Amino acid sequence: MTVFIIRRLLWMALVLLVVSAITFVLLRAVPGGPFNTERGVPAPVQRALEEKFNLTAPLYQQYLKYLSDILVPHITGEEFRRSLTNDYLINVPLPFLGEEAYFRWMNFGPSLRVRSRTVNQIFQENLPVSFQLGLAALVVAVVIGVPSGVVAALKRNTWLDYASMGIAITGVSISIIVSAPVLQYLFGVQWKLLPASGWGTFQQAILPAFALGFTYSALLARLTRASLLQVLDEDYIRTARAKGLSERIVVSLHALKNALIPVVTVIGPLFALLVTGTFVAETIFGIPGMGRYFVTSVTNRDFTVVMGTILLYAGFLVLANMAVDIVYAWLDPRIRLS
Repeated sequence: MTVFIIRRLLWMALVLLVVSAITFVLLRAVPGGPFNTERGVPAPVQRALEEKFNLTAPLYQQYLKYLSDILVPHITGEEFRRSLTNDYLINVPLPFLGEEAYFRWMNFGPSLRVRSRTVNQIFQENLPVSFQLGLAALVVAVVIGVPSGVVAALKRNTWLDYASMGIAITGVSISIIVSAPVLQYLFGVQWKLLPASGWGTFQQAILPAFALGFTYSALLARLTRASLLQVLDEDYIRTARAKGLSERIVVSLHALKNALIPVVTVIGPLFALLVTGTFVAETIFGIPGMGRYFVTSVTNRDFTVVMGTILLYAGFLVLANMAVDIVYAWLDPRIRLS
């Protein structure tokens, strides 16, 4: 297992390197830049800004400088002064080297459009919000979707099956753009049971988590039903029943584990998608998460924010897929991590 995890971490580093290179080149290939505005910027001012943020250097030098700022750690002392171009995501105190000694790593640079903030500040302030919302939505999706799919499969062609799949189809068909305002109007405005927007309390998280999670719960319900029905027709399930095992043991110990493998495969990327920010849900409910910054940074050509958020999403995605591969071994011992 240790060898497998080390190998996957090395692959993750390679994947992130390739993603960063492709994203970096594509961002520079598109016409325009972060300092182009509708009103226009005087040419001397634009040149000064581009020189300040190293945008006039050859492309490979810009990329190597960007990588070195992220990858190369620093040990600083009293001389360190935090600035927009000198801000690190990881700051670990080293008291054995002195009171002001710190291990600093991962400088994603300043935002090129929001001049008073760095990418790390955006991560530190907004990523926890998106992470909490995404985790809550994922819990809602799993708690609703997986049991609904199991019930639908076990009660095939009954009213429970039709009801579960009808709700699932409704959840897949109705976008959050529609469901979120409806939930806001009913529970927040009409019945006044929950806050219609905002973030910071448990009550404010209920509506956005349910609106976001219900859509994906429908996907998990349909996938769970289809996978479980396929497993229940396998020969080893018929053998387990022929041996006299109760239906509960057959389903829970023999069928459900193997049926959950496709579901776990979907949950991995879904986790990465949700915890890194969802623009629509955050906009409708007024949640200060990462989704808004990611979308606006693309339209504003904010190179550093786009690069940071894409690397962040890619990192979450690779880690989630690695966790999925580890879970495979528990769900099905026949799978070998070799």
